[in-house]
Amino acid sequence: MDFSRLKRLVHVLAALTIGHIACAQAPAISGSWWGELNMGMNSLAVSFTIETAGGGTATGYMDVPAQGARGIPVELKKVTPDTLEVNVPSLGAAYGGVRVTGNLIKGTFVQRGLKLALDLQPGSIPARRPQTPKAPYPYVTEDVTFRNDKAGAVLSGTLTYPLMHYRYPAGTIPVVLMVTGSGLQDRDETIMDHKPFLVIADHLARNGIASLRYDDRGAGSSEGPVEGTTSADNMEDAEAGIAYLRSLGKFGKVGVLGHSEGGTIAFMLAGEHAVDFIVSLAGTTIPGSEVLVGQNRALFLQGGVPAATVDQYVEALKVVYADRTAGVKVEDTREYVDRLCREHGLSLPENLRANLELLPTAGGEWMTWFLGYDPSQAIRNIICPVFALNGTHDLQVLSRDNLPVLRENLQPDQRHRIEEYDSLNHLFQHCTPADAMNYWGIEETISKEVLEDIAEWVKSVK
Repeated sequence: MDFSRLKRLVHVLAALTIGHIACAQAPAISGSWWGELNMGMNSLAVSFTIETAGGGTATGYMDVPAQGARGIPVELKKVTPDTLEVNVPSLGAAYGGVRVTGNLIKGTFVQRGLKLALDLQPGSIPARRPQTPKAPYPYVTEDVTFRNDKAGAVLSGTLTYPLMHYRYPAGTIPVVLMVTGSGLQDRDETIMDHKPFLVIADHLARNGIASLRYDDRGAGSSEGPVEGTTSADNMEDAEAGIAYLRSLGKFGKVGVLGHSEGGTIAFMLAGEHAVDFIVSLAGTTIPGSEVLVGQNRALFLQGGVPAATVDQYVEALKVVYADRTAGVKVEDTREYVDRLCREHGLSLPENLRANLELLPTAGGEWMTWFLGYDPSQAIRNIICPVFALNGTHDLQVLSRDNLPVLRENLQPDQRHRIEEYDSLNHLFQHCTPADAMNYWGIEETISKEVLEDIAEWVKSVK
């Protein structure tokens, strides 16, 4: 017998056995992995997160923060130390990749026949937010709560005092209550990892102005009923915040700074003479149905949908919104849209018809209220100073639709300031028209010019 050959064979078998044991014991791919889908002129950052629960079971989800989509469920087809294969049923998509090094998975993302290379690296998608203030701050902040007893809501927030606030004479420091946009928002109005209200509060504090920002009820640390609430309910929460600030006896003039829906609420509060001044960032001044018609038209045209198709879709939108505002009940949405298109001679692609089928009930009571609300009467009642700001590249609240109505209805007052800022979007970030909705990809949280103008104007209010 050739013992040397046998010895070599034993070594080979031993190596294979050791390698097999090592592979069996190595953990499967887990944690967060991210990469960028290259789509020609644009790229889109996505991530997959694999979580292992007790008993070794694993679940996963996908995030696309640039589109505001987080926690999209994924089906795990194959997860090993070297392979990641998942389906994303809600997107009609799948991903398959092979781990080539410890820090790189090379693979392909497939969605409805489109195949894109997608290489993943460990970790969460990085977000550069250079304007976000970092603690410790050079000014005083205080965690506070206030109540809307009528609604049974307890609102938690952060009261920020200006630099060297103890040097100001009692009752002279102006303070603003910050009111967020639509949807459940935290006190910083966090959007795509931007924290615009934190940035604004920081800038105001450094310029002699106090602020109170708070979590919406049902968000963050605030509590209270959420189902069925409308902008009118959110206004009552803001009124409670105003009453709280006045009760402290620490401040001078008390104003409201609101963004989007919050800007509309600022007009509502001013129309009730509840505040000493308001700052409305992209607040609406026309009926909600008209806001959404303009928004849809702008977004579809920006997305490359032919103008003739957009015109027909907008005509259908007007009918749906009018019916909903009038309280028309829709039992069969498909039949309703079919009849609407037939009666009005509309020829729409299936995806737009599917959109219309959602609209009779989408957004619940909040949407029904918003569609029918016209802010113009509240604006006509305003007697306090107003600073209204809109951006030319805002595709959600169009400045060309809203600012003329504000100018028409607001009583003349030399203290008013109405500004349309060139090249700013709905968050008041600098952008190009094509990038107007790319809130995630834009590093700027809010224009420095806007910050400076707000602080300068608030300090000027007499």
